[in-house]
Amino acid sequence: MNYEIKENILSTKDYIALREIAGWVDLLSHQAEMVLKNSLYIMSVVHDGNVIGMGRIVGDGVIVCYIQDVIVLPKYQERGIGTAIMEHLIAHIKKIGFENTHIAVKLFAARGKEEFYKKFGFYIRPNENRGAGMQMNVTT
Repeated sequence: MNYEIKENILSTKDYIALREIAGWVDLLSHQAEMVLKNSLYIMSVVHDGNVIGMGRIVGDGVIVCYIQDVIVLPKYQERGIGTAIMEHLIAHIKKIGFENTHIAVKLFAARGKEEFYKKFGFYIRPNENRGAGMQMNVTT
């Protein structure tokens, strides 16, 4: 299958649609717009003019980056597109880092997807060296 990788062009409409298909929390249009605007990097996978997958990077781009919103439409899964997204995002992080330093790359894996991310060198927390990742939701 032929597809294109496009950088930093994802529309708010496509972002909301991908999140909806993934079954994630709905966002208001202006929230989605700010999410995209405040991302360090966004990549889209396009097939026949349609966005079929995406991934983005958030963080400071110097010592910590989070990989967010890795989504591949269900009918395109199991074709290596998720792997291509991850490889592309990790390559981008390597380009933005300072020479001879490291960037902590983090993510939250969906339940059951941990093995997919382990292939790229991610490890599960907690482990013998690190405590549990934690999260808090703030209602505004």
